[in-house]
Amino acid sequence: MLLELKNVFKWVNSGGNRVFLLKDINLQIAQGSFVSVMGPSGSGKSTLLNILGMLDTFDEGEYFFNEQPVHQLKEKFRSRLFKENIGFVFQAYHLIDELTVYENIETPLLYKKVSSSERKALVSDMLDRFNIVGKKDLFPSQLSGGQQQLVGVARALIGKPKLLLADEPTGNLNSKQGEEIMEVFKRLNQEGVTIIQVTHSEKNAEYGSQIIELLDGRIISR
Repeated sequence: MLLELKNVFKWVNSGGNRVFLLKDINLQIAQGSFVSVMGPSGSGKSTLLNILGMLDTFDEGEYFFNEQPVHQLKEKFRSRLFKENIGFVFQAYHLIDELTVYENIETPLLYKKVSSSERKALVSDMLDRFNIVGKKDLFPSQLSGGQQQLVGVARALIGKPKLLLADEPTGNLNSKQGEEIMEVFKRLNQEGVTIIQVTHSEKNAEYGSQIIELLDGRIISR
């Protein structure tokens, strides 16, 4: 099992009342799965993704990632676990405007103290793989949405994560670009990358091997 959530609750206090964002979430995700998380706006999808990605904490329950008890880890160790194992792809790309495509893809390796020659080789691989070698010296503003998202995916993958989390990865793309990104995910999953995506699109959800529906912070079906 790659990760497991046990009886996870998350709430915010509003006017003396607890407003639950997630209620009693139990979830097991095996290595190599491709899971789609669906549900209306406000159902807790992004909150769940941020908890799985260790970007957000929760109030009650347990989270095990690769058998490590995330809920008991100090910030420093949690951060290391995140950097070594998890890649994130966002709807809004989150590229750094002042950096070229090459530098954006290279960024995660700088945190990992990877040697310069190895960085060069890894970035070249990613540029090749996503057919963006010709774009390496361009800045994000010079790319189409689909190209920006490919750079986002390349950056998320360069550290060879065990888990790729994607929050509405095709939300800002036209249907052809969206399909290209989903085909990239499908290929990555076939190569063994575990993927969890939040999506509004039935069509995109179908790429997954498992669909989880959320409503009002609860899982309503598997």
